[in-house]
Amino acid sequence: MELRVLEYFLAVAREQSISAAAASLHLSQPTLSVQLRQLEQELGKPLLIRGSNGTRKITLTQEGMILRKRAEEIIALVHKTENEITYDDAHLAGDIAIGAGETQSIRLLARVGKTLNQRYPDLHYHIISGNAEFVYSQLDQGSIDFGLVFGHVNTTKYEYLPLPDKDQWGVLMRNDSPLAHLCGIQPQDLMDKPLILSHQDDVNGVISPWFKTSLTHLNIVATYNLVFNASIMTREGLGYTITLDHLINTDHSELVFVPLDPPLYSSASIIWKKYQILSKPVQKFLDCLSLEIKKQQTLR
Repeated sequence: MELRVLEYFLAVAREQSISAAAASLHLSQPTLSVQLRQLEQELGKPLLIRGSNGTRKITLTQEGMILRKRAEEIIALVHKTENEITYDDAHLAGDIAIGAGETQSIRLLARVGKTLNQRYPDLHYHIISGNAEFVYSQLDQGSIDFGLVFGHVNTTKYEYLPLPDKDQWGVLMRNDSPLAHLCGIQPQDLMDKPLILSHQDDVNGVISPWFKTSLTHLNIVATYNLVFNASIMTREGLGYTITLDHLINTDHSELVFVPLDPPLYSSASIIWKKYQILSKPVQKFLDCLSLEIKKQQTLR
C-alpha cells in the first residue's frame, strides 16, 4: 500500500467524486480510477460505493471508513516525521501538539510558548481539547506530542512533569439558584439537586470521596465532555454543574461559581510517551517548561 495511493483515496473521500478528486490531484480520471481499483484489489475489500440512479456521488463502505480514519493518521504522522527530521538548531521551526482537558494550567503552557516564540517565531502550537480517554488515545497513536491530564500517571508508559497550579472544584449554577448565596457548597446541599458531571472515569475517584457516597446515590441528570456545553445546560436550568474553577467566565453573566466545602483540588501533569525520541522543537518546549516550573517552585 503506497502513501501516494492513500492520498488519492483521501481526496476521493473528501470530494465524494472521482472526477473532482482527479482534478484536485492533477490526474486524469481513468488514472485515478485504476489506482483505486488496484487499492481495493490489494485489500480484498470494496472501499467505495459508486453512485447510481443518476448521481455520481461517491460514498464509503464500512471498510472504506476504517481506511479513511487510518489513512488520515498515517499521512499526518508521515508529514510530522518529515518536519521533525528537517529541523535544525539554527532555525528552529515546526509544530508542537498538545492534547488537553479543560484546566487553567493551559496558562502555564501559553506562557512557555510565548517565551519560546520570542526566540523561535516559527514554532506553532496546536491544542487539541478532549477528555482523558481522548488524550491518551491520541498520545498512544503518536498524533500529539504531550498530554495534559489529571490524576495518577501510568509511569510504565509515560514520562511526566507535575504542574504547580492546582484546580479547585466547585459548582456552576444560575445566579437565581437557592445555593448561589453560599460561600461554599457542602455535600448535603447537593444530595437532592439535579447534577451535571464530567463523564471521565477519574471523576468518580475525586467526587465520590468528597460526597462520601457512591455517585449512584446522586441525581445525575447529565454528563459532559466539555464544560462549555455543561454551562449552557446549567444556564437553561437543567442542573448544577460540578466542575473546576476559572473555566467559565461568570462575570456579568447569569451564572455563578461556588467552591466546594470542604475544599477539593486536583493537580494536572504534562505527560509524553516513555522512551520516545523527541523532536528538537518538542524537546526545546519541554526544557523551557521544566525551567518555568522550577522557577515557580522557587518563588513559592
